Amino acid sequence: MSESLNKVPDVDIDGHGRFKYILINVFDEANNVSKSIVRGYARAQWHNDIFDETGEQVKPISGLQLKCLGGGRIEHDPDKKTIKVFGYSQGFGKADHEVSVNILKKYYPDYSITWSDDGY
Repeated sequence: MSESLNKVPDVDIDGHGRFKYILINVFDEANNVSKSIVRGYARAQWHNDIFDETGEQVKPISGLQLKCLGGGRIEHDPDKKTIKVFGYSQGFGKADHEVSVNILKKYYPDYSITWSDDGY
């Protein structure tokens, strides 16, 4: 992992509710390394809004490029400690929900996190 990539959190999702999410590849050109991150916000009307916001957050870290790998929806219930990942993005296509869930499980180790291809 590079110093630049370490500055980008693996997960940034809203704390409660049902909202759009995207899976993003962050690439460090200087060190030729990358990692995938998960972003999801209820305030986003479109999946592209999340991508644009993430781009602005990462912009100050030089040498990083972003590529959206797809999207879907997240249902986050902190009281029950559950996260459900499902659906797809009309603009970016369906994310690999299994990859997204594996990233979320590292961030929320005491949660029950599941995924499905059902729903929109």
